[in-house]
Amino acid sequence: MKDAIEILRTRRSIRAYTAKPVERGVIEEIIDCARLAPTAMNAQPWHFVVLTVREDMRRIPPMLGHAEFIADAAFAVLVLARETDCATEDCAAATENMLIAASAHGIGSCWVAASGQPYGPAVVKALGAPPDCRLFAIVAFGYSDECPNVEKRALADVLHWDRF
Repeated sequence: MKDAIEILRTRRSIRAYTAKPVERGVIEEIIDCARLAPTAMNAQPWHFVVLTVREDMRRIPPMLGHAEFIADAAFAVLVLARETDCATEDCAAATENMLIAASAHGIGSCWVAASGQPYGPAVVKALGAPPDCRLFAIVAFGYSDECPNVEKRALADVLHWDRF
């Protein structure tokens, strides 16, 4: 497996996937890493719905009006949040843990921001989730079929010591 610092420096959003499936045990390990994320007051407001059936994954992009690549991913995870004071921060940490864990296994991913989007309630209802859950994120996963080279801002452009 890759070193954590290397993963953080090299991980990129992947929107093109090979047809190679991801083993169930690897998927479970990715979700396990998500559930171990930091959470305010140990609220753990998250639920993770894993989609592996191609037909189910094909239904998601039309509901969103974008993110067609989800239909071609090996699997997708929908992160649902129960409302707590810090549900957004907690679910963001859990989602980031999934991205890092996937990268450690050589699996690409792309986080589709869904929090507060108008399609959220329809997606939650389609999943059969309880009404006290809201859609926080959708993440597509699979073995990469692309090598994006995204320019990142230089450290000197974003780092400020003691004051802005």
